[in-house]
Amino acid sequence: MGKVLEYKGHPLQRKDNIIYYGSFADKYIIMMQVLDSKKQGDLDVATKVSVQLQMTDPSIKTRDRIVKKSEKESLYAAMDVAAVWLERALSSR
Repeated sequence: MGKVLEYKGHPLQRKDNIIYYGSFADKYIIMMQVLDSKKQGDLDVATKVSVQLQMTDPSIKTRDRIVKKSEKESLYAAMDVAAVWLERALSSR
């Protein structure tokens, strides 16, 4: 397996239109879902991204794991808020 992609010291994993930011070994993780995109040249560019700060505890029901959520108009804006939310959540142990 190749090197894991990281952003600001936390791993990024993508599956289809969902991007996980952070480690499932930690108490919190960010889930970003690309809800809408448009073509720019050959690329699909995200125009609507759902961002959720979630607890990773498997004993909690999926819908109860969501701590915060927001929607952003680009992946850059989503990554910005994700990085801040994750840092704050992980440092408030």
